[in-house]
Amino acid sequence: MFDKLKEECGIFGIYSMDNNEALAFPTAVGLSTLQHRGEESCGIAINDGGIIVNHKDVGLVNSVFKPHILEQMPTGKMSIGHVRYSTTGDPKKENAQPMVIRHAKGNLAVVHNGNLTNALELREELQKNGAIFNSTSDTEVICYIIARERLKTHSIEDAIVNAMKYIKGAYSLLVMTSQKLIAVRDPNGFRPLCMGKLNGKDIVFSSESCAINIVGGDFERDIKPGELVVVTNNEVKSIDARNNAKETLCIFEYIYFARPDSTINGLNVHKFREEAGKYLSIQAPVDADIVAGVPDSGLDAALGYSKHSKIPYDIAFVKSKYIGRTFIQSTQKTRKAQVALKLNPIKTTVEGKKIVLVDDSIVRGNTLRRLIKTLKKAGAKEVHLRIAAPPFIDVCYFGTDIDSKENLIACQKSIEEIREEMGADSLEYLDLENVKKIVAEYGIKDFCAGCFTGKYPIEVPKEIKKDKFEKIF
Repeated sequence: MFDKLKEECGIFGIYSMDNNEALAFPTAVGLSTLQHRGEESCGIAINDGGIIVNHKDVGLVNSVFKPHILEQMPTGKMSIGHVRYSTTGDPKKENAQPMVIRHAKGNLAVVHNGNLTNALELREELQKNGAIFNSTSDTEVICYIIARERLKTHSIEDAIVNAMKYIKGAYSLLVMTSQKLIAVRDPNGFRPLCMGKLNGKDIVFSSESCAINIVGGDFERDIKPGELVVVTNNEVKSIDARNNAKETLCIFEYIYFARPDSTINGLNVHKFREEAGKYLSIQAPVDADIVAGVPDSGLDAALGYSKHSKIPYDIAFVKSKYIGRTFIQSTQKTRKAQVALKLNPIKTTVEGKKIVLVDDSIVRGNTLRRLIKTLKKAGAKEVHLRIAAPPFIDVCYFGTDIDSKENLIACQKSIEEIREEMGADSLEYLDLENVKKIVAEYGIKDFCAGCFTGKYPIEVPKEIKKDKFEKIF
């Protein structure tokens, strides 16, 4: 747990209406577009004439799938891919996805975005009945449950519908067999999943619409909560397994996780963030010379704040394009050095100025504390911190790495104490009521905001532990 929240994964898949298509490259491009959703590992599985060929490893997409690797991968009719950031299980190769298993009725490959709330209980039950696990990821639990149900049913889609009665929590899945590609979204729709068309005929699934656009496809619609979309024999059918659950997409998809060029449930992510900045300017106005965002996550909200307040928008920091994300560094000392290398203030912009500094959230606050310190060292007269989300006060059970209240500064200190620790001249968070107003304009009435309220849309465990399966080994 560092200074920015991490979302568990991104998934991408293609079903070609022709046979023997070169799917590895467009799948890798789709995964690269979703790289922000997971930087620990990645993988691609291709259905090569009924045989599933899988390549995966720890690392970024462009390092795991170098040109010669993509050229060696077979052509096929279907492909699925995955980028991973772990909320359960270590960042090891065996936890990379897709997960591929063989069972009595065929082969199965699965990629998963989300987090199960009852994975530990299911895992222990499966082990008592002889299951042997090769990873510490809850995705492998999903594979076993689907395979078990497949032995009792006439089709893979029936097996998945049965499996959905057992698995609880957040799961957007792509399931590939020798004949079918199936997209699945949990009944609450905690994590996004959408579909489109490539070349006017091939079916594309993605965690975010931006990846469909980048590969040259056309976004069609979101997968509905509790829906299965089954693609087989050049046909597409939909199955409703929602069972009257309330749709509760994670609101942090809009606040931080998703790319600004993605649209989820009819609401563009950039538009949401710009509106968040607008409401911040109404809720927490300040006399200032410029508005600046923390790259990259605060830029959209900063623009919205500037537009509505009429305070000029400017760039306070230059971001290095060649420094990796700070959360993957192994030590706190290294992370601090990386932050200093990654963001450098523009002295001529900030010197003598009163600045509104906008960011999407505060987790522990270490990065913002250093950034405000560097702004003042560069000559900023005042720094007024504006956060485009409510304070984090509770853990997340659905695929975000908020696993302990002790890591959340808002659980330890008052807003005034946080302001003082940050070194800011003022501090304001966006009210949850204003978040509700923004999404309500687009017909979104319900969403999961458990990390802001401590109230969750479904039953959650009494406690949550990161790497909760490790004790089994």
